[in-house]
Amino acid sequence: MSPELATALQVAILVAALAVVHVPLGDYMARVFTDTRHLRVERLVYRLGGVGPDADQRWPVYARSVLGFSLVSILLLYALMRLQDRLPLSLGLPAVGADGAWNTAVSFVTNTNWQWYSGEATMGHLVQMSGLAVQNFVSAAVGIAVAVALVRGFVRHRTDRLGNFWVDLVRGTVRILLPLAFLAAVLLVLGGAVQNFTGAQGVTTLDGATQTIVGGPIASQEAIKNLGTNGGGFFNANSSHPFENPSALTNLLEIFLLLAIPFSLPRTFGRMVGNRRQGLAIVAVMASIWATAVGVITWAETRGFGTVPQAAGAAMEGKEVRFGEGASALFAASTTGTSTGSVNSFHDSYTALGGGVTLLNMMLGEVAPGGVGAGLYGMLVLAVLTVFLAGLMVGRTPQYLGKKVGRPEITLVALYILTMPTLLLVGAAITAGTPALVEASVQDPGAHGLSEILYAYASATNNNGSAFAGFGAGTPYQNTALGLGMLFGRFVPIILVLALAGSLARQQPAAVGAGTLPTHGPVFAGLLGFVVLVVAGLTFFPVLALAPIAEALL
Repeated sequence: MSPELATALQVAILVAALAVVHVPLGDYMARVFTDTRHLRVERLVYRLGGVGPDADQRWPVYARSVLGFSLVSILLLYALMRLQDRLPLSLGLPAVGADGAWNTAVSFVTNTNWQWYSGEATMGHLVQMSGLAVQNFVSAAVGIAVAVALVRGFVRHRTDRLGNFWVDLVRGTVRILLPLAFLAAVLLVLGGAVQNFTGAQGVTTLDGATQTIVGGPIASQEAIKNLGTNGGGFFNANSSHPFENPSALTNLLEIFLLLAIPFSLPRTFGRMVGNRRQGLAIVAVMASIWATAVGVITWAETRGFGTVPQAAGAAMEGKEVRFGEGASALFAASTTGTSTGSVNSFHDSYTALGGGVTLLNMMLGEVAPGGVGAGLYGMLVLAVLTVFLAGLMVGRTPQYLGKKVGRPEITLVALYILTMPTLLLVGAAITAGTPALVEASVQDPGAHGLSEILYAYASATNNNGSAFAGFGAGTPYQNTALGLGMLFGRFVPIILVLALAGSLARQQPAAVGAGTLPTHGPVFAGLLGFVVLVVAGLTFFPVLALAPIAEALL
């Protein structure tokens, strides 16, 4: 089978699998968040936490609950890493340094999972299981909860209540993420992924040398790192490591896991608002952008632009021979189109065009299809902007799903859209403009070095977590600065989304008239896709021209 045919077959199987689960998974998630009953285990959690599950919250209370839960999570995870050497299952590893523990705690709580460290040489089993893996579950559940709260803002009328964060958090974890992650972990173990508690072992290789091999609870963490669009690997090599990703079959399974929930949530949105065609319009835009990214990266990597790749017949540097360019490009487009950050190849070794598309995927706001929950609420914010712009064009009051988009709403949308570019460009400019920081962190000169800086801050502020390997992030400054980028890049947009949801929920539904823009058809979907590209294009084209575009033209 030719590499081109193998790549096309993998894409076809993946798309078919996502299409199969889109309706049942989307409908199931809608039932989860509209169910009036509480499971027995959920009632137990509510009693232990002193939560009244039937008491809905106003958006400020909902936001404070998100922030309070996340703050406690950061403190607990930070303490776990700082005390690692005194805890069981540490494997003899020392405590994590203060700046590194801060960065990692923020990283996993914000669903970024940026790793400045080598996992197998830094974190013991207890921290991996009870710290990092737990945050993989609950940080993803926070994203789903915020998305559901925004959907309720469209559904509810003349109220200041958006639901109960604690109920949404528990249901997202117990009813969605836990059972799916358990099934995925079993499939990964059957596919050859490692799941044990052996730690480091010395073995003798075929040529008589001694090699240290690390085992651990790998498959269970691998399942939720992809399903929850987290991305933090057990090993430094992430999903290119054979213990995490043994074969082409498990590779395809992992790509499916990181896309399944984000591509199904638009169906959940359509069911909850009572119009399934609204969800179809959203998922069509997501799928179109994702498919374009897959096609361009695959083309760039298989063509292998550059003297050395063309002489070798392929751009295989930094890629696993088990997967090849096609499966690597498919993984790269999917992990940067979501907020996953999991990688099966090193994006720093991609061609200038291929690496530039992975960078652009994050700069679009990761809405194609985006992280678990975050992709949906990011796309809905852009949909609100789209109807506002369309209303200006025809001279009518813009409205989306019966809710008018006025000055309060568009102010929140504007602040949301400006937050990520501000954090990204300011953070990157400080590093690029400070010679000492460039010398300490940037491996390559010129345009590629600037791409490394941009990628690091795009990854942090968009809560992605992948990296260009040439960027040295494990310094006190970068650990602190990138940690702040992750923190503000996650929670400032969340607060703005919840404020928007509260503003929408308070409104009286507006009547749909002849001049109302239909938001469920191809015209709106095309306009929404255009807005997604233009917002990023106008913001980031100048700096992209100085980095990956300039490198591609050399």
